[in-house]
Amino acid sequence: MMAMTLCPAGRARPLESHLGGFVCGDRVESALCTSRVLLQQRRHGECSALLGVRGHVFSSAGDVFSTRTARHVGQKAVLAAQDGSSTQVDSSTQVEEDKMEQTWDTAGGPNTPMVPTNQLVSLQIPKPLSITDLALPPRHGSDLRVAYQGVPGAYSEAAAAKAYPRCEAVPCEQFEAAFQAVELWLVDRAVLPIENSLGGSIHRNYDLLLRHRLHIVGEVQLAVHHCLLGIPGVKKEELLRVVSHPQALAQCENTLSKLGVAREAVDDTAGAAQFIAAHDLRDTGAVASARAAEIYGLEILMDGIQDDLDNVTRFLMLAREPIIPRIDRPFKTSIVFTLEEGPGVLFKALAVFALRNINLTKIESRPQRKRPLRVVDDSNNGSAKYFDYLFYVDFEASMADVRAQNALGHLQEFATFLRVLGSYPMDISPMRA
Repeated sequence: MMAMTLCPAGRARPLESHLGGFVCGDRVESALCTSRVLLQQRRHGECSALLGVRGHVFSSAGDVFSTRTARHVGQKAVLAAQDGSSTQVDSSTQVEEDKMEQTWDTAGGPNTPMVPTNQLVSLQIPKPLSITDLALPPRHGSDLRVAYQGVPGAYSEAAAAKAYPRCEAVPCEQFEAAFQAVELWLVDRAVLPIENSLGGSIHRNYDLLLRHRLHIVGEVQLAVHHCLLGIPGVKKEELLRVVSHPQALAQCENTLSKLGVAREAVDDTAGAAQFIAAHDLRDTGAVASARAAEIYGLEILMDGIQDDLDNVTRFLMLAREPIIPRIDRPFKTSIVFTLEEGPGVLFKALAVFALRNINLTKIESRPQRKRPLRVVDDSNNGSAKYFDYLFYVDFEASMADVRAQNALGHLQEFATFLRVLGSYPMDISPMRA
């Protein structure tokens, strides 16, 4: 664990836990911390974070003081903070060891002089977190930064807004960039698509879930409503080609075939709208959302052009830390595991859920990237090569549920690899585009 303290000048200094106390990340010296006062002050433009320790006191500015000096400094600084004044401390002139008042505990060690509580009213003590605070969903404030793949106007942006209202949506060029943005603390969350009711699974994101160490903390389902966009004044009969995401083009196959236009795939739907608007392509249309038309000044030539009106995309909400699972509302858990080759092994793996009346909502297999083939030797038939698969499973139960805990414990008996990707609330809200 790494603790951070922010000094008055705004510099964050790491304090590493050590032997029950703390060690300044900028110094080699360490000692057991016994003081209750952390003094932070400016000294010639530098910030000193003083820690009272048994035997000596060190500061991040490099000064070492005696225990008596530290207690005197700490007491004067707290009193000075009460009346808003600033106290400059000089250990050689302001502290005289023969005049210091000391109290001793039963063990024989010095205690820090006690400051009356009425003199500490100016200290801001943070409220400790309770189990209730940790179990609640994240605060949907405007300071929450959420990454999504695409550009403004993409369906992923709409999903991020549905998952975290009033958040700051941060566009990313690729799915992996969104994963890395969360890992590097550039954003707080990521909202990425995982499957579509017409196009199926987004395999790339399944692979990235295993490669990165993020946790699924929620899901959101978004109804997809495709529009055919063009430059203002252009009629749909004048279009020669249509650009969009490959899945969007596939979901509008019937409409585009009737128009007799060529199709060209790009990274995302809103990016297609941005492209034709930026280059004023009058012979090119884009399949995108109505919001993309509004953002890039395009005209909606046809509305609702998807082949199936029940077009829904499921998105995952990803974070650096998992949430605490609960049993007072519907939860879903996502796992990934591998199995040894053999007859009925997958049946046994799925039976651990059926035996406990746990409903499976999704099962997806992906070949292992590092070991896609497995060679099995048979003395009678020679060697055989099998594909080595990862199995992704979603089931309707919280990890706080004893049934889920027993099921995974049972599965772990014969699975060669098992990882819980997340246990999170199910999206039961009404779907909207």
